[in-house]
Amino acid sequence: MELELLGRTLGAVVVVSLLFHLCNRTWLKAWRLRNKLLSQGVRGPAPSLLYGNLPEMQRIEAETRAKRDLGHGCDDPNPIAHDYTSTLFPYFERWRKQYGPVYMYSTGFRQHLYVTKPEFVKDMNQCADLLGKPSYLTKRLSPMMGNSITRANGSLWAQQRKIVAPEFFADKVKGMVGPMVESAETLLCSWETRIDAGGGESVEIEVTEDLTVFSAEVLSRTSFGSSYVKGKEIYSKLKSLQHAISHQNFLFTNNFFSFLPSRKKREISSLEQEVGSLIWNTVEDRRRECLEKCSHKDLLQLILEGSFSDEMLDSESSKRLVIDNCKNIYFAGHESTALTASWCVMLLAQHPEWQSRIREEVARVCGSRHPDADSLARLRTVTIVIQEVLRLYPTAVFVSREALQDVRIGNLQVPKNTCLWTLIPTLHRDPDVWGQDANEFNPQRFVNGISKACKYPQAYVPFGLGPRTCLGQHFAMAELKILLSLIISRYTFSLSPRYRHSPAFRMLVVPEHGVHIIIRKI
Repeated sequence: MELELLGRTLGAVVVVSLLFHLCNRTWLKAWRLRNKLLSQGVRGPAPSLLYGNLPEMQRIEAETRAKRDLGHGCDDPNPIAHDYTSTLFPYFERWRKQYGPVYMYSTGFRQHLYVTKPEFVKDMNQCADLLGKPSYLTKRLSPMMGNSITRANGSLWAQQRKIVAPEFFADKVKGMVGPMVESAETLLCSWETRIDAGGGESVEIEVTEDLTVFSAEVLSRTSFGSSYVKGKEIYSKLKSLQHAISHQNFLFTNNFFSFLPSRKKREISSLEQEVGSLIWNTVEDRRRECLEKCSHKDLLQLILEGSFSDEMLDSESSKRLVIDNCKNIYFAGHESTALTASWCVMLLAQHPEWQSRIREEVARVCGSRHPDADSLARLRTVTIVIQEVLRLYPTAVFVSREALQDVRIGNLQVPKNTCLWTLIPTLHRDPDVWGQDANEFNPQRFVNGISKACKYPQAYVPFGLGPRTCLGQHFAMAELKILLSLIISRYTFSLSPRYRHSPAFRMLVVPEHGVHIIIRKI
């Protein structure tokens, strides 16, 4: 009897201890973080006990969607307005107007600090070693990015950066100009054929798919030593994986029931395995080729050698590292550049005067020759157009960080485990920073450089912050300059009546209905 009573008592103690531990790791932890921020004057919407501010976010989003659907019945249902943040992220915009550029909110048991104050962003840039990628977000994006250089923290991030970064240095990018020009020529030849088939004057083209193929071809040739055809299945599966993850609203979901299985999770897991197998088959082909002859070390070869030569990693960890970084480069290296190219074409179609200015500059700098590594640096008009496009439609939408320890940001002591979010499009459209034409396309603002384009240069972050800035920015800029120069040298284009301006969030901001243009030979 006494043993039975003792067993029940111990069982009750264990249950109470587990409940206390769970409570401490969830409610109490979030409450403590919130109170530390509240004591410093940070405000924000009041959270619910279990779900934080998620119910309010969902309600605001539903209200915005209903208003947008109602607006489709108006005479001008589809105006081209570049400020899409109030449509895609209406809760952030509503709270920013209510609480200012720095406020707090929570999702489940995660405490977040929203920051679009330029001075604070500058401090985030300088405190890079104390800020890492949010662990919960890395877990959600793991099927797509794994623990690659984009998501890793600490020594693992530093190790991967050491392998990958040198391949994208400016001097290396110069050697990639030839394959970029060849890929652009392939694209233009296909457009030429379509124009001829349509009567030889003009034709309507939906360019997003063509530009995606072009960008994938460039990446395949320069970094993986193959053609787009060889990597086509990988790109296709990654696209499906991107859509599956995006439809889960991966940024702001409650983490309380995240462990439960679902059909969508099974779909994501299946796609992840398929992508991994396809990439590893490509890697194995490369390893066999190098046993016979390997005359050129491209990015894939460097990743292979760096991963398998690290004594700290076993063979399975090395394999995972190779697959993760290949997935990351396949996705980030071609999808983001292709999207920027699509937005460039859309904005230039809307502003033919900038097409003329680029055409004149290319003729003056390059003459009848293709752009080369030396001439790219002198294409200033092309550069400022791309910079303005990246301001309005940045490659990444958020800068997301987690405080790895207590850190000073601006006048705030941000406690460890707080997640910091900066909505880049909002930062890029602040009229106090960019002027009253902040929502308008005006490349001229960059004519004297980024430092003169706005009040706070640190407010321009299309490629991210600090040491975590996108490694491929030189690569992407060279690719975009070559593409736009060659297109505009041969064609004029305008928006098709079929074009519907509807930016949508799919991990990146995409033109939901594509970019339809009418293209004409010069």
